[in-house]
Amino acid sequence: MKCPEDLSQQEQDEFWMKHALSLANKAEQIGEVPVGAVIVLNGELIAEGFNQVISTSDPTAHAEVVALRKAGEVLDNYRLVDTTLYVTLEPCPMCAGALVHARVERVVYGASDLRTGAGGSVFQLLKAEELNHQCELSTNVLFEECSLTLKRFFKQRRLEQKQTKINST
Repeated sequence: MKCPEDLSQQEQDEFWMKHALSLANKAEQIGEVPVGAVIVLNGELIAEGFNQVISTSDPTAHAEVVALRKAGEVLDNYRLVDTTLYVTLEPCPMCAGALVHARVERVVYGASDLRTGAGGSVFQLLKAEELNHQCELSTNVLFEECSLTLKRFFKQRRLEQKQTKINST
């Protein structure tokens, strides 16, 4: 998959975030928290992932980490220099650490994570000067769509839990 070359940076960001949102929907369909991620190099998709923590019983199977693993295989290198990661939710500290370690050049996210966000909402690991690499950061790309996807999922999850409680009494 390749992004049209004549798009502005904002249009390119939205193009890739829409693809990440489609992956978030795949995660939701299998009962995972709906987060999707794509990794792009020179305008071309090289890897993608979505949350698979529950389905794989792997606490590290966040969308970003799944995409990083695939990108490393594609490039045959754990250093993903000159790449951009697009993700629907601000990376957590684990994912931010992996992104810095992989030398991802730019991170673009949709919705902020006010509980564990490591791209500036709670922590700032992606641009921490104490670390050996800092990622460029763009935030709030398709914020409304990304936020609504997560809000809808958690609202449904709470309703299901409430219904289960009612049925068990």
